[in-house]
Amino acid sequence: MTCSIQDMSGRNHLITVFALTIWTTVWSPFAYAANIEEAREQFKTGRYEASLASAQKAIDEGAYQTEWRLLTVRSLMALGRYDEAAERIDTMLREMRPSIRMLTLAHAAYQHNGQDEQGETMLGIIYRIATTRRAEYMSSDDAVALGEALLVMGVEPRLVLDDFYNRALHNDPNCRSAYLAAGALALAKQDFELAAEQYHEALTRFADDPDMHHGLAQAFYHSDRNAMIQSLNAALLVNPRHAPALILLAEHQIDCESHDAAAKSLDRVLAVNPWQPQAWAYRAVLAQLDADPNEVDRCRANALKFWSTNPEVDYLIGRKLSMKYRFTEGAAYQRRALKFDPDYLPAKIQLAQDLLRLGDEQEGWTLADEVNGKDPYNIEAYNLVSLHDKYREFQTLRSDDFIIRMDKLEAEVYGDEVAQLLQQAKANLCAKYGLELDGPVTVELFTNQQDFAVRTFGMPGGDGFLGVCFGNVITANSPRVERPANWKATLWHEFCHVVTLNMTRNKMPRWLSEGISVYEELQRNPKWGQRMSPQYRRMILAGELTPVGSLSSAFLNPPTPLHLQFAYYESALVVEYLVDRFGFDALKAILVDLGQGVDINAAITAHAGPLKKIEQEFEAFARERAKSLAPRVDWEQPEREAISPANEETLSRWLAEHPNSFWALQQQALSLLAREQWESAKEPLRKLIALYPEYVDEGNAYELLARVHRGLGETEHEIEVLTELATRSADAGEAYERLTEVGAEREQWPQVVENGDKYLAVYPMLGTVHWRLGQAHEALGQDEQAIESYRRLLWLKPSDPVEVHYRLARLLRPRDAAAAKKHVLQALADAPRFRQGHRLLLQILAESGTLPAETSQDRDESLAVQESTQ
Repeated sequence: MTCSIQDMSGRNHLITVFALTIWTTVWSPFAYAANIEEAREQFKTGRYEASLASAQKAIDEGAYQTEWRLLTVRSLMALGRYDEAAERIDTMLREMRPSIRMLTLAHAAYQHNGQDEQGETMLGIIYRIATTRRAEYMSSDDAVALGEALLVMGVEPRLVLDDFYNRALHNDPNCRSAYLAAGALALAKQDFELAAEQYHEALTRFADDPDMHHGLAQAFYHSDRNAMIQSLNAALLVNPRHAPALILLAEHQIDCESHDAAAKSLDRVLAVNPWQPQAWAYRAVLAQLDADPNEVDRCRANALKFWSTNPEVDYLIGRKLSMKYRFTEGAAYQRRALKFDPDYLPAKIQLAQDLLRLGDEQEGWTLADEVNGKDPYNIEAYNLVSLHDKYREFQTLRSDDFIIRMDKLEAEVYGDEVAQLLQQAKANLCAKYGLELDGPVTVELFTNQQDFAVRTFGMPGGDGFLGVCFGNVITANSPRVERPANWKATLWHEFCHVVTLNMTRNKMPRWLSEGISVYEELQRNPKWGQRMSPQYRRMILAGELTPVGSLSSAFLNPPTPLHLQFAYYESALVVEYLVDRFGFDALKAILVDLGQGVDINAAITAHAGPLKKIEQEFEAFARERAKSLAPRVDWEQPEREAISPANEETLSRWLAEHPNSFWALQQQALSLLAREQWESAKEPLRKLIALYPEYVDEGNAYELLARVHRGLGETEHEIEVLTELATRSADAGEAYERLTEVGAEREQWPQVVENGDKYLAVYPMLGTVHWRLGQAHEALGQDEQAIESYRRLLWLKPSDPVEVHYRLARLLRPRDAAAAKKHVLQALADAPRFRQGHRLLLQILAESGTLPAETSQDRDESLAVQESTQ
């Protein structure tokens, strides 16, 4: 710049006066307004060449209003003509009094040209204006632009939101820029719910604004992909060339592994702006996923052509790779971004997450703390720092193969069982797949579901997840009584991910990773994993299978939780089909190819056959499996409007015509139970079991029939039904607990042991089950197991700790006199007159040689005195 700010201001004042004189004598204000609105409409609808021509024509004809020049620069930048945009900015700053909007646009234009020094100068000028001009004297748009600039300068976001954006909206409820800025701020701080509220409100005023629709789509990206797509469609309907919307669409397509579609979306962006940095960044992602390093370098160079130190480029590449679970590569890109700008917080918090998922915890937690210190409003960083504080409550169990972190109480109760199960999984699965792990695997169990979500996703949520594996780090929810699930199956599933992700260097699609893990659950225990169900049968026969070539998309856009579970089941079924049809070695070969960067569909083709043929054969395989489910069952269901389950007469007529109707028998049984007609309910429930004995999902006939028998006092029949359920289900917690209860009452100790162990695989923190197991093992002469049961029970604060300590002392007496003495003393501390405890203590002391010389008669007299005083 060749003149000082003061010189510019004085000169521009004269120019402005001159321009106003021309304006009043030549231009009609109404025609002028129509022209500028027409040009803005051209820009909004993606006709950037036309908006540029309109603005230039107006300027050439003498229009001096700043809006025309701002529109010129925005149009040039939309077309990727960044150098020309910077030149126009230079001219504007020489010839016009700079407004805050002009200066913020100048900062962006200089940035996109890599002119960092000039960009910083613009921020300095804005800051000086901010310190000398009161916000209430600014236009709403200028106040918003000032707020955006202050955010770049590091001003507290809450102040910017309240003092600039919200004030602008208060003064002008139709201030478009304020809605966009407030929504963008909420997105930047990961407050997606607030962002959605802002954009929803804006769309009530700007219904056809593609920027608002795109903002709303961003707010839905992490929570509702269907809503996101709807918003993107709305944006692209108004502006088919809207670069941010097309880029977000491409990102979604990459998530769905629709790489060709993503490339086409990005090509649409580059056809308008050949140097759009984000588009080239995602092009680099596609090249990285295709294992084409030369193309990666070319795309990255194009992304950095004008702004060679733009940290967003490497940040976007790395973030997307990390979303593909390629954390090592993602972390490397974040480090490149931070070399360009060490204070670029999006890269720093992403690097923190990558490192935590790679098990490099010290640096990961340090980076999260740094981001939280610099930006207390970054929700992801705040959540991580808050979670890190809770790690003090964890206990760490270490071995050569595992680092297990658990709640201290849970670690004492069943930590050894977790370690044992993981060792078994490692020995079995690593040998099966021919893998040797380089180091220990970290496993973290969280009693608080939201803590699990923060550690796993960075945000609360994720209610449907039991566990997640990142490679050599597993996070999981602790077992919960209100949500019965077999924790052993969960950990087996997650450790299988450790194996397959390591084999492929994290280069595998989600569907295959999940499919193998569910498949291996079933190989370990046929009661684990997922099996064909009535809902899955209906979905398969209704043509709802996702083609194998795009199966990962089923995990991204499930319309219901059932559809997400179906994606897991279908994936496992594909794996079963591949192994049955082509052999287990073919599956291993596919994994090896993936690790070398081969595309999944190409790998399947190489080791199984053409993808189209595989898809056709698999569909036939799945349909046959669906048709073979409970072949005696009549699966037909009436239309909802045709029969009401509450109408006994119409339901009976349907049953008369369809006596084996699964739907009608269920409805009849539930109706009878609701009316407490217990005897009548037995018949449909028994028939359901006979027709489909494998059905053990929630609300199955076994559970309902057992409830009937219990209500009628028919304990023998109840136990018979529950025993059958227990042999078929891996998570029937209530059935297991009831069987241990009755077994203990009847002293049927083998039954107690069998079902008690099953119960602890669902929920290991119930003291009564440990008590019954201790009694059962003791009665069966299994002293070591009894000792373990009683020891676990003590951590759970039993109602009668005296009895537990006494039993432990009695069992430990021949093995460990010191430990036995300790437990009997603890029993006597709580019950000083406990006669059997005194007798046992005297026996332990006598056997250890520490009892003073005393005749047997003296000891007996001493105990008799104690008895008489009780």
